[in-house]
Amino acid sequence: GGKVHATDATNASRTLLYDIHRGNWDDELCRLLRVPKSLLPEVRDSSGDFSATEAALFGRSIPIKGIAGDQQAATVGQACFSPGMIKSTYGTGCFALLNTGPSPVTSRNRLLTTIAYQLNGQRTYALEGAIFIAGAAVQWLRDGLKIIDSAQRTGELAEAADKAQQVYLIPAFVGLGAPYWKPEARGALFGLTRATGPAELARAALEAVCYQTRDLLEAMQGDWGGKGSTILRVDGGMVASDWTMQYLADILDAPVDRPKVLETTAVGAAYLAGLAQGLCPPPEELAKGWKLERRFTPKMPPELREAKYGGWKEAVRKLLS
Repeated sequence: GGKVHATDATNASRTLLYDIHRGNWDDELCRLLRVPKSLLPEVRDSSGDFSATEAALFGRSIPIKGIAGDQQAATVGQACFSPGMIKSTYGTGCFALLNTGPSPVTSRNRLLTTIAYQLNGQRTYALEGAIFIAGAAVQWLRDGLKIIDSAQRTGELAEAADKAQQVYLIPAFVGLGAPYWKPEARGALFGLTRATGPAELARAALEAVCYQTRDLLEAMQGDWGGKGSTILRVDGGMVASDWTMQYLADILDAPVDRPKVLETTAVGAAYLAGLAQGLCPPPEELAKGWKLERRFTPKMPPELREAKYGGWKEAVRKLLS
């Protein structure tokens, strides 16, 4: 170990020390944060020959051919190689990335500008929005309130909930992420009545993830445009819920595509390594091999969609006022 001190551009872009426009460590940022540049690694492509593990570790030396940040690897695994393509990962939190191509887009809507991947010395940029709480809201129902015994039951409860009750959960347990960026905000429930029970709370938790995703996509569309062509590719543990994905499509008024392989971060990392080793085709060929498991299309009437999302926006306004 220790023979090579290197990283890739996506990880470098997360340090607050890297100039994502010029592709080098920023002198001023390093000075302000008092980080000696001599400590920082060499920045390379996301796919390439980094080094190899010591043979003593795994019985043989294993080449290291690909490196990428978590969400950037998922972007590659979802084959989002064309500008305008969007993927959203639903785990404990939710992270949406929009490919903006070879030119960085500075957000006017409080999103992050980052590097999606770097291949052959060419940086591809993205707009990113982060939701702090997604699947963690379901964990709260199970471990905190103890109203469900498994996460898999949440969709069943949501389906059985009283549709006449407009209950909104704002899961700001650790603050609100993009596009609000209110770390001091805390969670709240709106619309509770004596008739509200576990099913309504489960539904509110799943709906909150969908409303927050629309917050992100509206911000992205404000920066990038292209609402009429939006197709959201999804991955992560939460997307196994058909109910949640259908509600997501309904609230977004856009198709939601679930791939056959949900562990897209692992797929992306494997692809970057395989590309460098000559085992995988170039990105445009990989994109052709992306496999759809199911597409969820909007079914909700427009007036109901806007009423539900309007209720969410009003609840957020009350929380933050």
